[in-house]
Amino acid sequence: MAKYILAIDQGTTSTRAIAFDLDFNPRATAQIELQQHYPEPGWVEHDAEDIWAATLKVCRDAIDQVGGAENIAAIGVTNQRETAVVWDRATGAPVHKAIVWQDRRTADLCANLRESGHEPRVQATTGLLLDPYFSATKIAWILDRGPSLRARAENGELAFGTIETFLIWRLTNGRSHVSDVTNAARTLLFDINTRAWSDDMCALFRVPRALLPKVAACDAHFGEVDGAHFGGAIPIHGAAGDQQAALVGHGCFKPGMAKATFGTGAFLVMNMGETPPRSSNRLLATIGYEAKGASAYALEGSIFSAGATMQWLRDGLKLIKTSAESEAIAAALADNGGVYLVPAFAGLGAPQWKADARGTITGLTRDSRLEHIVRAGLEAVAYQTADLLGALRADGAPRIESLLVDGGLTANSWAMQFLADICDVEVVRPQFQEMTALGAGKLAAYGAGEIRSLDAVAGPVPSSWQPQMVLSQRHALRVGWNAAVAAALAAAAN
Repeated sequence: MAKYILAIDQGTTSTRAIAFDLDFNPRATAQIELQQHYPEPGWVEHDAEDIWAATLKVCRDAIDQVGGAENIAAIGVTNQRETAVVWDRATGAPVHKAIVWQDRRTADLCANLRESGHEPRVQATTGLLLDPYFSATKIAWILDRGPSLRARAENGELAFGTIETFLIWRLTNGRSHVSDVTNAARTLLFDINTRAWSDDMCALFRVPRALLPKVAACDAHFGEVDGAHFGGAIPIHGAAGDQQAALVGHGCFKPGMAKATFGTGAFLVMNMGETPPRSSNRLLATIGYEAKGASAYALEGSIFSAGATMQWLRDGLKLIKTSAESEAIAAALADNGGVYLVPAFAGLGAPQWKADARGTITGLTRDSRLEHIVRAGLEAVAYQTADLLGALRADGAPRIESLLVDGGLTANSWAMQFLADICDVEVVRPQFQEMTALGAGKLAAYGAGEIRSLDAVAGPVPSSWQPQMVLSQRHALRVGWNAAVAAALAAAAN
């Protein structure tokens, strides 16, 4: 009898596999770091073949640790969203490196479409905004790279997928070309009202329908893994984009529940119930999940740089040797010294959505020290999260009493306390942090009939932080942050 669920978590910086037992305790883990490619400023690529090789390796390692493929009841897949791969259907070979969600190469195209008045129509259909973050303009860019690629796509010779679709294709040896609704909803090509590909959007973005995968619920049967890969056939029964998988992992099944994931970027997602929401404050309306006929829409705010800011402080400026050092550095300072860091390294996400904004440090004086810049990097995550919560409230969303958090940055207790203080909300961190993998595992177990409810899994007692900062201090810090953001936006306008 199969005893485990295998979750594949293919992220921006690594590929991981976790085998959970049926009580969702992690029993085996394997992980491989993913090389980033930066061919030009603002461009970010991954080699899809590297992703595939790493996926095979980590899955085989995790499966071996739990006794072989016969012990795996089902596989779930979660992935970095919006990253676009186009490949040859006959050979399975990508025609270009994968263009990553962070990539900004199509910013001018998005600006032109916006200036031509297309954004209201795009937002009404897809729930998204015109930004290079999403997949559609990446696909068009790839097809324009060679004289025959567009014609081959129109003839059905090529296939498109976000990372979960590419991996499912490879795992099933090309028998399944399918996406789940949460990833499809991040392409700018999917009508979230009808839950189907939009001919109108395909025409606007010049993406042939023949490229696109079928779309299924998050707990669907996505196909069978070919037995040659892992020593036995295994059904794939779950798929969701990383942020939606984390929503499921946290158990955010009631409208008004929200989670924030602090990884390379940061993503705040709130369950908005069964009706497609509309945002007047430049948040994203998207699909939260769909499983066994139950579904929820969500509002999302995206921050492009969270953990990436700490990586820059470590690897770029070399102000810290490890990200963990930032906690002691920040705690040792009496205050931020008036220094603010706006980490717009790849533009600003919600609620500004300025693709051409760039990073800015303000408030420097002769008394400023390197430690102030490190602290400013941590503080920026909290300020941006507070901006997102403000946009949610302005859109009529209920006030969040407890913000559920996960991701590498949440290991920093100082940062979590500052987050609670600036956002004036309880911050709750589960003991087990891999919420994206947990969500994918729960969806796979649910789809395979191994659990009766997605909400049936209770985790250990979490850690929490309560707001302690006085209102006047919070207000003064937010005023300083708003001035720093205004300076970054002003520089982008010149």
